[in-house]
Amino acid sequence: MNSILGAVMALVMSYSGEASYPGVAVAITKGDQVIAVEAYGHDSTGAPMTVNSKMAIASVSKSFTALAVRQLADAGKIDLDRPVFGSRVTPRHLLAHTSGLSDRALPEKSLPQPNTPAEAVERAQQALLSAEPGTGFRYTNTNYHLAARLVELASGEKFNEYLKKHIFEPFGMRDTVAIDVTPRDLPPDYRKGFGYAYGFSMPLTEPDRFVAGSDGVITTAADMAKWLAQQPKLAPQDGMGWETDDQGRLRHNGIWFTSTAGQLLTPSGYGIAVMANSGITLGNEGTHALENSLADIVDGKVPAEPTSYRLLTDLVLAALTLLSLVLYVRALRRPRRFHKAWQVLRLVPLGVLLALPMLLGVLYGGRDITFYQLAHYSLPLVVWLGVSSVMNISVAVVRWQR
Repeated sequence: MNSILGAVMALVMSYSGEASYPGVAVAITKGDQVIAVEAYGHDSTGAPMTVNSKMAIASVSKSFTALAVRQLADAGKIDLDRPVFGSRVTPRHLLAHTSGLSDRALPEKSLPQPNTPAEAVERAQQALLSAEPGTGFRYTNTNYHLAARLVELASGEKFNEYLKKHIFEPFGMRDTVAIDVTPRDLPPDYRKGFGYAYGFSMPLTEPDRFVAGSDGVITTAADMAKWLAQQPKLAPQDGMGWETDDQGRLRHNGIWFTSTAGQLLTPSGYGIAVMANSGITLGNEGTHALENSLADIVDGKVPAEPTSYRLLTDLVLAALTLLSLVLYVRALRRPRRFHKAWQVLRLVPLGVLLALPMLLGVLYGGRDITFYQLAHYSLPLVVWLGVSSVMNISVAVVRWQR
């Protein structure tokens, strides 16, 4: 056991440095037994991370929502295959992301944010009526916002109170809470996560978002160990807040703009949870690779070497920004005689910048993102395109006037 713990510590510390994670917490179980709970690094106040530091688990929260729905289904209060909200969509469709809803049909981050699950249903009503369930997998937080409302209607309790009474407290998760809106509802002892740019980690406030049901659970490594230890009794299923990967493992990841997390259950009976206080950025898509390497360690395999392209990505973008400035100065000092019509091409960087939320949405399967959130995701990318746009437009104006 000591050799496993030593390997885990060495791996997490190595990967944390490689991926620029200021703080990481890990929980590992075998069956219903807790094997290890560890914390590394520091929080945004500079204090050491502990196994009781409150951290966001983002979309890992969906597993808790799915369990709440399953509990009520087992109690006969929810029919998983009966359409809800006056649509053809069933609870099973919502939990499996096969409702026909998508971020393209209902851009859940760009639209005004609801404050409650009931308001989330109102916002989604038109999209629900036109949804064609069962036509394919489309991941969207809206599905789980609606699932949270189902829990309220079936139980007669507020969603977050239901989680506390029927999941957190029975599992002994005393330091775990669920919230509706970030950052408004974050607990007082929650420490900000970090953003990242140009090799530096900076404390940031999570953008304003509705997260009930989809990604609103705030917990600790110690409590996540208790959650994982319950899974053998709960028989988690693919499409019920969990997804099966290409190695037959059940898992779910979670990404905020200031935090990342993931959980994984191996066929050999191990449970792994990872939480990092640094958000998703270009070159850092979460803790997925760290979870895989930890699974290799507990299964007696040689873990893959930790790699991250986070710093390299930002350095390339920084170099492109400097190149844009150099070319701008050169263009002003040595103007060339191009036909004025060609100056229209200088609008291309601006067009890319304006279209960037849509382009990233396509890259991430149609997910929605706002310009403000885009700056959290990759400030260097926004700066490069912004600088390039201003420079090119300035040159075009100067040349047009000559």
